[in-house]
Amino acid sequence: MTETLKSKATPHLTATLILACLAQFMVVLDVSVVNVALPSMKHALDFSESGLQWVVNAYTVTFAGFLLLGGRAADLLGRRKVFVAGLLLFALASLAGGLADTRSMLIGARLVQGLGGAIVAPASLSILTSTFTEPKERHRAVGLWGAMGGAGGAAGVLAGGVITDLLDWRWILFINLPIGLATAYFSLRMLAEGRNENAMRNFDLGGALTATLGLSALVYGIVRTNTSGWGNPTTIVAIATGLGLLALFLLIEGRFAKAPLMPLRLFRSRQLSAANLVIGLVGASTFAMWFFLSLYLQEVLGYSPIKTGLVFLPMTLAIVVGSTIASRVTMRFGAKRLLLIGMTVLAVGMFSLSDIGVRGNYLGELLIPGLLTSFAMPFAFIPGTIAATSGVAPHEAGLASAVANTARLFGGALGLAILATIATSRSTALLHHPTATTHVAAAALVGGFKLAFVVAGGIAAAGILVSLFGMPATRHSEALTPQTLAIAEI
Repeated sequence: MTETLKSKATPHLTATLILACLAQFMVVLDVSVVNVALPSMKHALDFSESGLQWVVNAYTVTFAGFLLLGGRAADLLGRRKVFVAGLLLFALASLAGGLADTRSMLIGARLVQGLGGAIVAPASLSILTSTFTEPKERHRAVGLWGAMGGAGGAAGVLAGGVITDLLDWRWILFINLPIGLATAYFSLRMLAEGRNENAMRNFDLGGALTATLGLSALVYGIVRTNTSGWGNPTTIVAIATGLGLLALFLLIEGRFAKAPLMPLRLFRSRQLSAANLVIGLVGASTFAMWFFLSLYLQEVLGYSPIKTGLVFLPMTLAIVVGSTIASRVTMRFGAKRLLLIGMTVLAVGMFSLSDIGVRGNYLGELLIPGLLTSFAMPFAFIPGTIAATSGVAPHEAGLASAVANTARLFGGALGLAILATIATSRSTALLHHPTATTHVAAAALVGGFKLAFVVAGGIAAAGILVSLFGMPATRHSEALTPQTLAIAEI
């Protein structure tokens, strides 16, 4: 489809690149920077372990549910306008989160942050691809944008530890305010406005809302099983409502939406369906790793936030290195082969993490399994995203890769809910021992984490089977574009 770009001013290319990359860095940073601060948030606002996951999932669920809608809004309403609106929303939600004095206020702020992130991320990429028209410059710009994902993740774990240790956990949210406001101000002055005049003017708000509310209700129902059990009427209603809303989402996308966010016709391809299922399983098995390790390091081993950030740093750097290698070798060896390798190493790493103990050994129980798992993540996600864009029309490659990112985020939110519920249930059962002491309490926490890692390893192992039997053996992807690679690497 040919795009007509309406511009009000000639864009400043260097400024456009810096502003788009800075915004993407901030959005990704806010995922990893929170992980290290989770124990501090838990004690400050009296979160339960199962409730604490909402600090992560509130952001993830709304980000996933509105990601595709954010990209469409940028094309239809104007990229600069939507980009600035997303930045302001993200910055103000960060301020509200930093000022939160209740659990519900913090979770509500994270929900709005996720909405802001879902607007900023696709708008920033759309701005780059429409502004840089010369192929070589566009490839360079999109490549730098994609690298912000790895850089944001690596910087976030260390920055989260330093800020929480030296200041307070609230400052990991406050820091977004000046960055977001400054980026919004300079974007208004230096970015050109533009929109896709040929795009169908339909937002499919119903699809975005049913997907987000459906997943939220399902996650809420699963979390409630810790306190109310599976047979509790409220739990049953929440889970049934979530499943019903997700079914309604599929109905809207398949029958009623004039311009569906997630066209179901894409899933007629067996390879695309299998690839998205694997990506969802990657998210389900890995999102919880950072959650549990952060609690383990600080609640059990007594590490400070800054020490926890330093422990995480080699793992995030392993993701950066793995992303660089995976994006280069997938085209040579084929997505299926890389997926099998990635999911196998991921499963081994997760199973190895289940060896953690009350007096953990850093090298054997944490560093080596953590590096294995982290290095394997991009070897699963990048070839999975490439496979998920194979066979679609070239102009739909960006849509297909955005669907893959949505599958990862949805899988991550659901996986974290399930694994946190399993861990909490196991820890609670162990704590019912009549001779429970401080040591027994720590052992109970570890027991829950160990079981969660075993289940996470099983989820990754399921991904091996899907890759083996669902993916055809191919050596190239006709739909692979610089945009696809950039999105695959974040």
